[in-house]
Amino acid sequence: MSKDIAKQYDPSSVEDRIYASWMKGNYFHAACDPKKTPYTIVIPPPNITGQLHMGHALDNTLQDILIRWRRMQGYDALWLPGTDHASIATEAKIVEAMRAEGVSKEDLGREGFLERAWAWKKTYGGKIIEQLKKLGSSCDWERERFTLDEGCNKAVNEVFVRLYEKGLIYRGERIINWCPACVTSISDAEVEYEEKDGSFWHIRYPIADGSGFVSLATTRPETMLGDTAVAVNPEDPRYADIIGKNVILPLVNREIPVIADDYVETDFGTGVVKITPAHDPNDFEVGLRHNLPVLNVMTDNGKMNENAGGQYAGMDRYACRKQIVKDLEAGGFLEKIEPMKHNVGTCYRCHTVIEPRVSLQWFVHMQPLAEPAIEVVKQGKTRFVPERFEKIYFNWMENIKDWCISRQLWWGHRIPAWYCADCGEITVAKTAPDVCHKCGGGNLNQDPDTLDTWFSSALWPFSTLGWPEQTEDLKHFYPTNTLVTGYDIIFFWVARMIFSGVEQMGETPFDTVLIHGLVRDALGRKMSKSLGNGVDPLEIIEKYGADALRFTLATGNSPGNDMRFSDERVEASRNFANKIWNASRFILMNLGDDEPAPYIPETLALEDKWILNKYNNLVKGVTESLESFELGIAVSKLYDFIWDDLCDWFIELCKIRLQSEGEEKAAAKAVLVFVMSNTLKLLHPFMPFITEEIWQALPHEGESVMIANWSEYDEALAFPTEEAEMERIMKAIRALRNRRAEMNVPPSKKAQVFIATAHTKTFTEGIPFLQRLASAADVTVGGSFDIEGAVSVVTEDATLLIPMAELVDFEQEKKRLAKELEGAKNDLARIEAKLSNEGFLAKAPSDVVAAQRESAAKKREKIEMLEESLQKLS
Repeated sequence: MSKDIAKQYDPSSVEDRIYASWMKGNYFHAACDPKKTPYTIVIPPPNITGQLHMGHALDNTLQDILIRWRRMQGYDALWLPGTDHASIATEAKIVEAMRAEGVSKEDLGREGFLERAWAWKKTYGGKIIEQLKKLGSSCDWERERFTLDEGCNKAVNEVFVRLYEKGLIYRGERIINWCPACVTSISDAEVEYEEKDGSFWHIRYPIADGSGFVSLATTRPETMLGDTAVAVNPEDPRYADIIGKNVILPLVNREIPVIADDYVETDFGTGVVKITPAHDPNDFEVGLRHNLPVLNVMTDNGKMNENAGGQYAGMDRYACRKQIVKDLEAGGFLEKIEPMKHNVGTCYRCHTVIEPRVSLQWFVHMQPLAEPAIEVVKQGKTRFVPERFEKIYFNWMENIKDWCISRQLWWGHRIPAWYCADCGEITVAKTAPDVCHKCGGGNLNQDPDTLDTWFSSALWPFSTLGWPEQTEDLKHFYPTNTLVTGYDIIFFWVARMIFSGVEQMGETPFDTVLIHGLVRDALGRKMSKSLGNGVDPLEIIEKYGADALRFTLATGNSPGNDMRFSDERVEASRNFANKIWNASRFILMNLGDDEPAPYIPETLALEDKWILNKYNNLVKGVTESLESFELGIAVSKLYDFIWDDLCDWFIELCKIRLQSEGEEKAAAKAVLVFVMSNTLKLLHPFMPFITEEIWQALPHEGESVMIANWSEYDEALAFPTEEAEMERIMKAIRALRNRRAEMNVPPSKKAQVFIATAHTKTFTEGIPFLQRLASAADVTVGGSFDIEGAVSVVTEDATLLIPMAELVDFEQEKKRLAKELEGAKNDLARIEAKLSNEGFLAKAPSDVVAAQRESAAKKREKIEMLEESLQKLS
């Protein structure tokens, strides 16, 4: 059965209805069927604070293309969705909302704050999920997870305890990155470096015995208040006599030692450096080697504390910097100020300049976890697409530092560690202990800190499938298959998932990491609030439809590379949707009420075999492109086939038979329905809504195109000879059209055409097409013709002669032929140069050489025909 469709395609009247029908049919659900091969994608969980942006749209479009394709191929395809609790971002949003009410976290207390946080999550947390549905995302919503749900919390505690018991999680005082605005520690991966203007302040430190002074430079003069030594290289002869002496710390008048350490570079600056163990990671290591005091001079929110001294205590760090510089100058300690540009670490969330500071935190010892995670990528068990991103992964993992996992926040997984107030013992456990395991006391207090958000995200591929329980889902769907993500979170997330999967599950969490680039604006700039160049995908969907947005994001998409976005590109995608819609309407208008499901008729015309061979190769090409994750190439093949071959050519070629009756008309209809219906299957992963709407209107079998079988290459549809024959006719039609256009001959002006060719059978069969599509009146086909005053059009297979003396400027025609002849000769010379190149003949594949020789032969034939035509005109 077929049905009519609206005159124009209106996405707003189709998309929500179609999506609801998919949900009602439960088509997104993966059955955990042991008879089927699983194919699993876990969604990079968007933050519950999130609003769908163009990065989400790209990421989820690519995932949906892959999952729809694999589902149609018959895999037990699971796209597991969920959201991330996003500790820092969410807590900041809630605190901001509370501030507007005049309420602080401390006013509510921890339990009161968490009640509010969960209420906020309930109100806003599902918003981005609904937005993903507008995009057409075919996630298994029955399995939706949240990184802070009960199951994920159980997995987090299990991993924490396991790593702690293996000595891979420890608590200690180390230098960490501290964000004074978010008031929490952040990991190395969460530090973004920005180039900023700065200065080297050159300061004199007097030697305590009065024998002079040493000069050194710093970019952070406020930290000098926490200096506990100055250091020189032990091999530097300039300072051999002062090693072991003391210097006086300016402004503070505290004596600190001069120490010798290889860390100091003799050829950098003056060869003397200040050592501030509490505020610099390198200085901290030096301090450990020399047993130096660690003097923290800042508060959690970036103000100077009591250790900074009375006159500076309470000042903001930057206000303190200005005052110190002023005081150094007044005291004669400031030698000079040297302006410079340098990379400064900032918080990836709020872009506040971070402070390295010593703090008591929880850490993961990374080297033992990183080594096997490096091996699984080296062995190809997980591969990156494109491969070049493996270098970034290896560089990060091979130089990894211990991961600070504790955060001074309330929203998140609370660290499962309890401190005994009676004996000081730490108990780490999956569930809250009743008594201290050492002294038996019941006075236990849980660590107030929460875990880094990425700690729970690192477990996402297996925690979401039920781990630590050995569920059927876990056995069937783990390890997963493809992780689709941007290159900006390789460190944050991808690396951590790999080492967590290898450590906890004994195998890598996915076999392929498909890396995509950023979506930039039309000028190639990164989309940002500051530039005001962001594009809301929901507005694009409202204006053009989800299919147009998806098709735009897939078009030109190449793994790992950024892409440019513009309204013009979306308009082109919408025009493509309209082209398909109009072509489908034409087909439906020519169908009866009781048409059979798609089939191949027994008797096929030349044009049928041409389109079926083209379609068959399209199936093969699109499938191969999807297998190699070249989604942009797949969509380009679909576009070219649908726009050019199917719509512009085949439908036009069919109109002759559609105007007839009997078997010819039935065959034309059958091939049109078969090709359109099956091409819609290939297009469905990219443009799911319009393909479903049209597929349902065409004769079909089954409930939905999204659960129809993926098309496969079929030898029975291979007609390469017939395709070549049809292409000869089409080249002739194009050449005649172009020539008539050059001569400004209107299509309504019919003209007689003589075709001189060795392919007389082919061109005789093509006469009706030349008459319909090339404004030919009578067409005569033969081996050669001698016609006075004829305009000639030369293809590689024929010379087409048009006796149009009254319409032709013969001098212009001679010039055109001469120019075409010159071009053909240049082409031949280029090919012959290649064929005479011994290096090319030795290195090029034999089929490439053969193709070049064939091309040269055709060029010689064309030159001969053009010379003959010129001679006749002369």
